[in-house]
Amino acid sequence: MPVPNPAAMEFFLTRRSRPPRTLTTPVPSRGDLMPMLTAAMRVPDHGKLEPWRFIVLERAALLRLAEAARVRGAEMGIEPERIEKGAAQFADAHLAVVVVKVPRDTGKVPEIEQVLSAGAVCLSLLNAALASGWGAAWLSGWHVHDPDFRTRALGLAEGEWVAGVIHIGTETSAPPDRPRPDPDALIQWVAA
Repeated sequence: MPVPNPAAMEFFLTRRSRPPRTLTTPVPSRGDLMPMLTAAMRVPDHGKLEPWRFIVLERAALLRLAEAARVRGAEMGIEPERIEKGAAQFADAHLAVVVVKVPRDTGKVPEIEQVLSAGAVCLSLLNAALASGWGAAWLSGWHVHDPDFRTRALGLAEGEWVAGVIHIGTETSAPPDRPRPDPDALIQWVAA
């Protein structure tokens, strides 16, 4: 007979990301962050390939990346409002963790399984931060999808890409919850 964990189930039924603009200091210390990162690594990982890694961005690094996004956006001819939105993702943050998808060519484990594992790390880190009492959000954007920005600004290697940027901090306000999916519209039961 299964042993339920009502507190964990209540967390999953009510969990929600916090808008990055509502996150401020204090942010987790390195000691606070380590259990969250460790929890995030406990995801399905066919072949134990660990096809992901973390880059923890502290304030000075975030400000550097904001400027790098402005420069790269201008080089790419992106409209100023879009550039500033991408730069603000770094400039307005105090702590963020980049989850990097790392290619592992084994010939046995399909690439899609490695991609899904990296996505699972993002969600696990987000949930670990929320469960630890912090506000958190999972973002991406034009800048982290741009190969040149990834290489020059983040130092990613050939074939690596950003699965997500997880912002973590102290929540200042909680906007109203958004409408959630209707289970009846999305679940198909097959009995035979």
